[in-house]
Amino acid sequence: MLDLYRRTVKRFPLGSVSYMFAYGSGVKQQEGYEKVGNGTALRPPPGTVVDLVFCVRDALGFHAENLHRHPEHYSALRHLGPRFVANYQERLGAGVYCNTLVPLPDLGLTIKYGVVSEEQLLEDLLHWRHLYLAGRLHKPVTDLVNPADNPPLKAALDRNLLSALQVGLLLLPEKFTAYSLFHTIAGLSYKGDFRMIFGENKQKVHNIVNPQIRDFFALYQPSLGQLSNFVAVNMNGQEPGSRKPAILFEQDKSQAATVQHLHQLPGELRKRLERNAACRGDYSEVVDHLSMVPQLPEVLQASVNDIVWRSSVTQSLKNIASAGVLKSLVYSYRKAQKTFAV
Repeated sequence: MLDLYRRTVKRFPLGSVSYMFAYGSGVKQQEGYEKVGNGTALRPPPGTVVDLVFCVRDALGFHAENLHRHPEHYSALRHLGPRFVANYQERLGAGVYCNTLVPLPDLGLTIKYGVVSEEQLLEDLLHWRHLYLAGRLHKPVTDLVNPADNPPLKAALDRNLLSALQVGLLLLPEKFTAYSLFHTIAGLSYKGDFRMIFGENKQKVHNIVNPQIRDFFALYQPSLGQLSNFVAVNMNGQEPGSRKPAILFEQDKSQAATVQHLHQLPGELRKRLERNAACRGDYSEVVDHLSMVPQLPEVLQASVNDIVWRSSVTQSLKNIASAGVLKSLVYSYRKAQKTFAV
């Protein structure tokens, strides 16, 4: 199916695109969906939407050319011109402009695609300013441009994964399974998302993680290598209470290890921890306090949720205008159906 995705993106202006990826249930296997890429399958199962993200160096140039090629992809905002669209992308929500439920009948696909500036994506990956695209990139995706061709972006992507792993370790006990680790990490960008209250399958995180344990492990193996002094892995373990094979982890939960992880957290999360901690002072004083209290996981999770809640609300409101009211209603209805999925 990689060839299909590449044929899909060729119709877009790619001159300023520095990174592209595809994600979601139409791309990566999730429980409750037909198998993706089964055998000789050349496209996702019928009815699925393929999600794409274009990271661009020049948002104005991208939208000017894309509006010329595909005006039908845009809502009524297109009438305000490419400069307005680019400013709308950059200045509101999480810095992403989304075109939703775009049919490509010649390819037998429906796509949703987001556009983000490289500067905004780097900010989110490094500092978790919105934890919006950074959260999506905590999970396996399909790269359509090799990030290794852009060293600053590759470094930011790697830093984002390392940050997610460190937060996961701070939230977990001394011993845990691979499923617990990756469920915790994948859940970071969902627990504070207001759409999980009404609009998403309540088993969303499980459905993502369970069929992709090996993919998650491959994604996080470099980060685990960087933290080898703090966490050990047993590839041939057994789940506690059963003889079922499982990947098991054991981590250093000493105060020194906790302090090390806390000092390396992304900037926006550090700000939230300063606000939510029971003590007051600079971040070093907050770290000294949090490293000794049993409530650290709760305070840390609440701080992550604060970031996600704000960005999920503002970006969702922003998407209503960029998608148009009718498409927003259709898209929201499809999402709401998942709330009640068995």
